[in-house]
Amino acid sequence: MLAAGLVFLVTGCVSQPVVPAGVAAGVAETLNGRWTVDLSTNPDEPYTKAMELKLSADGTVTGSFYDSEILAGRWKADRGRTCVSFRTTDGAGPYHSSACLVGTGVSGQTWAEHRNFLFNWNAVRE
Repeated sequence: MLAAGLVFLVTGCVSQPVVPAGVAAGVAETLNGRWTVDLSTNPDEPYTKAMELKLSADGTVTGSFYDSEILAGRWKADRGRTCVSFRTTDGAGPYHSSACLVGTGVSGQTWAEHRNFLFNWNAVRE
């Protein structure tokens, strides 16, 4: 199911969704804002961090995640979902995160190759 207002641009045999500017702003609003990310590894020991996403109509994402500035980020509404992907750093190496809006929350994951881990996480709006 696609978001209302999407238009398809047909190029050759492949159709690609084009998000009109007014629709892009409305779709971006669904992920814009502050989120509380659950990074707990043990249900008895809650561990949360803030994430702030600012989605622009040109498809870029800025903000912060886990006390780090988003250095490079993109967002897209396609195939019935709105998702972001971005990079942050801890000074030792990059963290690559991606997340999609699921209902009223966010489901995401972060990969840190230099730390040899992939972590799945969820977030709720602050």
